[in-house]
Amino acid sequence: MNKASTQLTVIAVYVDDILIIGSDYEEIQHVKQHLNEKFGIKDLGKLHYFLGLEVSHTAKGILLSQQKFTRDLLRDCGFHLKQTASTPLPLNCKLLPGEGTLLDDLTVYRTLVRKLNFLTHTRPDLAFTVQTLSQFLQTPRSSHLQALLQTLTYIQGTMATGILLKGVEPLHLQAFSDSHWAACPTFRRSVTGYLILLGSSPISWKSKKQRTVSRSSSEAEYRAMAQAASEVTWLVRLLEELGISNLTPVQLHCDNESALHIARNPVFHERTKHI
Repeated sequence: MNKASTQLTVIAVYVDDILIIGSDYEEIQHVKQHLNEKFGIKDLGKLHYFLGLEVSHTAKGILLSQQKFTRDLLRDCGFHLKQTASTPLPLNCKLLPGEGTLLDDLTVYRTLVRKLNFLTHTRPDLAFTVQTLSQFLQTPRSSHLQALLQTLTYIQGTMATGILLKGVEPLHLQAFSDSHWAACPTFRRSVTGYLILLGSSPISWKSKKQRTVSRSSSEAEYRAMAQAASEVTWLVRLLEELGISNLTPVQLHCDNESALHIARNPVFHERTKHI
């Protein structure tokens, strides 16, 4: 990022792929010319495809999707998917490590789950599903494969789903956190989930099992809030580096009154240091 001038130019580099964006078109052209003189680059013009992400410029904003990656995934999965599903996992799904017979070829399950993990870059609706299926990569069984097949049928019917990035004024940051208390039936650990919006556009999300056992739903929710707050802190600093300031204070939304009361009360903080 160039801070020497009043204009902003950002260069994102991944191996030999480069994205250049900025507030001054002439400065962008100057940067591309300089890179071409030093290294010899190929200018592909306006961004449409980058690292498996498809970028569509619409009247409402920029749409990020992975339709080609999804089509390739379904084509190469090795299963004939006849119908579509309305949910990524079966309703009231409780997967257990020892349930079902061990798969003959473990690599099929592992490969598909890892591909689904890459798909979560533009599909927040798959975050919880992927973290659930990822728990059984070591010894996948028939019950886990059946849940995975439901996920594949779900994405077959929602192939065009993606992320819409919209420019709104003023830009503000807000976060939503939640938890699934004792979601793991084996170890009774809870699952944290959060979503962070810049304006009305989602820019960060995660679903992850908590490291310790929470002995109440309030503790699980409070841990989820803490993880979301950590991500917000990092995002605020990153966005300030990119020239977006005045984002604080950031609203963190939670639906658990006890966890909110703990967060607001400085006396309770003394009793919750372990969290």
